[in-house]
Amino acid sequence: MKEVNAEIIAIGTELLLGEITDTNSVFMARELRDLGVNVFFMTSVGDNRQRIARAIEIALERSQIVITCGGLGPTVDDMTRDAVALATGRPLEFKQDLLDSIAGRFEGFRVKMTANNRQQAFVPEGALVIENPVGTAPCFVVEMDGKVVISLPGVPREMKFIFTERVAPFLREKYALGGAVIKARVLKAAGIGESMLDEAIGRDLLEASNPTVGLAAHSGQVDIRITAKGDIADVVNSSIAEVERLIRGRVGDFLFGVDDDRLESAVASDLMARGIELNVLEVNVPPLVSQLLIPEQTAYSFGLVADRIDKFEALAKRFESAHISYDDLRKTAEQIARLNSDQQKAYIVVVGQENAAGDHADSAAQSALAVSYKGKVMSRAYGFAGNSEAATQFVGTWALSMLWRMLRENDAA
Repeated sequence: MKEVNAEIIAIGTELLLGEITDTNSVFMARELRDLGVNVFFMTSVGDNRQRIARAIEIALERSQIVITCGGLGPTVDDMTRDAVALATGRPLEFKQDLLDSIAGRFEGFRVKMTANNRQQAFVPEGALVIENPVGTAPCFVVEMDGKVVISLPGVPREMKFIFTERVAPFLREKYALGGAVIKARVLKAAGIGESMLDEAIGRDLLEASNPTVGLAAHSGQVDIRITAKGDIADVVNSSIAEVERLIRGRVGDFLFGVDDDRLESAVASDLMARGIELNVLEVNVPPLVSQLLIPEQTAYSFGLVADRIDKFEALAKRFESAHISYDDLRKTAEQIARLNSDQQKAYIVVVGQENAAGDHADSAAQSALAVSYKGKVMSRAYGFAGNSEAATQFVGTWALSMLWRMLRENDAA
């Protein structure tokens, strides 16, 4: 099986400043995977001619295919053309037909072309020009010693069209692609930490070369990615299926789905199948859990909801609860969760400190959650306030992850 490696270089200072998210590299990586091409490196570099050129030089040392994305516009900070010329040792040459094509597109838009668009008609000497029918930035390919540098625009709509319609067919023909197949499948786990999952899956699978198994931790869940490569799709799929079988045999109790499945959907479906009513209480916090579950509301019941302490206190009286102190939020959340005495109900409780603002990770807990089911309670405390951005990222999914684990442990009991 012929190994072909590619690298992607995303160009633009705005990427390094965090102003935009690089979705282009993700798209191209998936497309290259489906072509059977390995992608071992992806780089982001700012609008600097020397640094872009150096990134290209390094990529050419270890990969047959180098794809740059961005920096082909008409402004002074669009430096990809110059950088590719520098990295490949080729001077830029002017293409009148390119300028005529650019001018024609502006005329079609009924917009006057400015003088700086002329620089888009320069490409490295001997480069193969790729027509861009969906934009004004010409793209090009520089071929050298069996390797290629392909420069594409940074506008996602343009990049995707050109890659799919022009670049992919070019790469298939040049590198005789089509035989190699790379497939991936993601198993999703909750209620178990990454380190415990790593240990349970075992070195034999995690250190194998084909298929490979890798873990990626997220808030409240861990992705287990199985990737395989081969010449025959059915054989690749079978090898992934065998590894998946082994993983399920070792950690199957914690798996809630595959690929694009969502934890909230899995929890809601599980509760419905068991006939369990889920009660969500969120005190002094936004609807951190409820907002995740609203799309699944046909699968369970919001038995009780309290979004302020005064509402909760009235609710607590119905259970004849003891006095609850708000000095220790984690203990408070656990006490509220223990009000649950119904064996066919589960509680998720999130409590926030009154009038808490901002994140103070080094101070006492400003928010806490607790989950209870059949007499068992699990809880977590956070140093950030319930109204912070961190809360929206962590609290809801962790609550559902803890409930998923409790349901699994109840089955094993």
